[in-house]
Amino acid sequence: MDKYIMAIDQGTTSSKAFIINRRGEIVGWGGHEFRQIYPRPGWVEHDPMEIWQTQERACRDALKNAYIEPIDIEAIGITNQRETTVLWERETGRPIANAIVWQCRRTSELCERLIRENRGDPIRKKTGLVVDAYFSATKIQWILQTVPDALEKAAKGELCFGTIDSWLVFNLTGGKVHATDPSNASRTMLFNIETCLWDREILEWLSIPEAVLPDVRDSSEIYGYTAPEVFGTAIPIGGVAGDQQAALFGQTCFEKGDIKNTYGTGCFVLANIGEKPLFSTRGLLTSVGWRLGSKATYVFEGSVFVAGAAVQWLRDGLGIIEKSGDIEALALTVPDNGGVHFLPAFAGLGTPYWDMYARGTITGITRGTHRGHLARATLESIAHQTKDVMEAIEADFGEELRELKVDGGAAENSLLMQFQADILGVPVIRPRFLQTTALGAAYLAGLATGYWSPHELRGFKQQADRFVPHMGEDERMERCRRWSRLVEMARMWGDGFRASSL
Repeated sequence: MDKYIMAIDQGTTSSKAFIINRRGEIVGWGGHEFRQIYPRPGWVEHDPMEIWQTQERACRDALKNAYIEPIDIEAIGITNQRETTVLWERETGRPIANAIVWQCRRTSELCERLIRENRGDPIRKKTGLVVDAYFSATKIQWILQTVPDALEKAAKGELCFGTIDSWLVFNLTGGKVHATDPSNASRTMLFNIETCLWDREILEWLSIPEAVLPDVRDSSEIYGYTAPEVFGTAIPIGGVAGDQQAALFGQTCFEKGDIKNTYGTGCFVLANIGEKPLFSTRGLLTSVGWRLGSKATYVFEGSVFVAGAAVQWLRDGLGIIEKSGDIEALALTVPDNGGVHFLPAFAGLGTPYWDMYARGTITGITRGTHRGHLARATLESIAHQTKDVMEAIEADFGEELRELKVDGGAAENSLLMQFQADILGVPVIRPRFLQTTALGAAYLAGLATGYWSPHELRGFKQQADRFVPHMGEDERMERCRRWSRLVEMARMWGDGFRASSL
């Protein structure tokens, strides 16, 4: 009887599940969106129970659409939105608050306080991360400080903290397993990436009891088995990785120097930097990519906070498109951006600037500006932000970019992919299946049970389209110069918000 791998792909806006066969092909999938909760400007939350419920439904739909039963699943792999923070009661499994999403900026002042206390450099050296509200650490601190009795319960071991992978593992196993992997742990700002242990000094600085933290396992090993009430049979959970590291693994970027960019709600550029951590001088983060057989592979990462989310804003905020996929056709109604430039710094700026206070900025509007120009400027903003990250990687890594592998929903947009190749000056390689986060989770789970060998995975090549640059060097340089001026303007505008918070 054929066996399959189930890949759980829990993202920022939807919960998905995929059924994958031995040839690395998708034979069924399911997905459900869930609510985005905005209690105040700059605050973003999710309902953890809604995440679990939509994920469970997505798994059942995937099984149904693949025409198989739970008993046909060899193993489950999990990939997830990272940094998003959940705390729940260990005994009951009930969350004590909504999840604080990675995009949320409510803990900016806590981060500023750490920087003023001269904690920034030690944290960077230990964790590979800059002090920022993006990461889990200050989100945990905020919940423990604001939810009544939370800190006391945490100290007694009555609460569990988890990024979304840990929350799903806990629910899938009926509360028996509280664990994570190094790729997710390294995004909390609490994990020492050289020792691969939780850092007790940082925990002390933030008054976070170690008792709330999950065990850290390899990215590919048997974490536990699904409880009978979930699928009616015990299925091993064999792989866990944060979504961006899973995408790198799914693109088979196993060699030092391999680079990919995922175009989702944000953009995330990851470069495999080998088995020793390197530290950036240009705003890149260093994280664990994955750990196999207790041996870690490290990555440089550049983060663009708003990419596909800018397209969603055109849809939901301005109403100029009905669905996100309409943006390419709208952008093609004009030959160029008409002088309009857009920096969607809705949640500040990530790599290489790490400016929590920069604000979204649109310039060059005239009476002749219309929807098509704004649509094109939005797509171009995604490519320009990616180029900013790529330049930092080239400088810190000391090697020129040969090509860029891409994935994620927005990579379907051929206009964007062509402009990305043009502005980078190197080919862009688009795979046949864009949701490579799910493939990476499946590959890790399959390795844990022997479903696949490492050699077999190297043979899964996904290339479908290759975009070659056509833009001249003079035009490229002029476009980049204008983009740099726009970034300066957005950061200057944000200075007023920075001053008012001090």
